Amino acid sequence: MAPPPGPPPSMALRTALLFLRFFTIAALFASIIVLTTNSAYLEIDSVEFKVRFKDIYAYRYMLATIVMGMAYTLLQIIFTLYYISTGNRIITGDGSFTFDFFGDKIVSYLLATGAAAGFGATKDMKSVFLGVGDADKFFNKGYASASLLLIAFVCTAMLSVFSSYALPKRI
Repeated sequence: MAPPPGPPPSMALRTALLFLRFFTIAALFASIIVLTTNSAYLEIDSVEFKVRFKDIYAYRYMLATIVMGMAYTLLQIIFTLYYISTGNRIITGDGSFTFDFFGDKIVSYLLATGAAAGFGATKDMKSVFLGVGDADKFFNKGYASASLLLIAFVCTAMLSVFSSYALPKRI
């Protein structure tokens, strides 16, 4: 038998959570722009070639985690706006709290691994291509994108803590 539902959450808490979700999607959006527009010309042995983000597997993984994070965060923003405007949840019963709990956990871990992959690959590759063409600028943008992804992870991790507290209380 499920415990009785707790008191409804305050509007201030819902607004704070919504603000965190908007901040998360803004960081993810900025990260995807920096990542996908990143390219450079490198010259090795008088042969010049263009390097794009998709040429580095870790950056592709970053892109995948950013897209998944944006999709989940956008879905949660829609759910939260619906709840604030109507007072009802789209998913009824315990399923809503379980979805929030597991979704926040999974997405936060995905964003963390995406940021870590970006930082690791950038660190390794930057030292290999030191002083070659626009490599420094290219990898600095990789750091910037990974940093924005890390900020999005921190926001999602904070949301994950709130969903952990909400699950047993059913708020």
